[in-house]
Amino acid sequence: MMTPSLVAQDRGVVTVTLNRPQTRNALTPDTRCRYVEALPAADADPSTRVIVVTGAGGAFDQALT
Repeated sequence: MMTPSLVAQDRGVVTVTLNRPQTRNALTPDTRCRYVEALPAADADPSTRVIVVTGAGGAFDQALT
C-alpha cells in the first residue's frame, strides 16, 4: 500500500509530498490528517527554513502563465 503523504527534510527544507497520483493527490481524511500533523511538526523544528508542499505524479507540475 502506498503512503498517502511523505515528509522529507534536507538542510532546513521540509518537503511534504501528497502521494496519491492516481487521484491527482486529492485529499482524503487520512491524507488531510497526515498533512495537518506534518506542518506544525516542521514549524516547531528551529532548523526548518521553508516548507514545500508538492504532489506525486505530475499533478502539481502545471506551470502558471
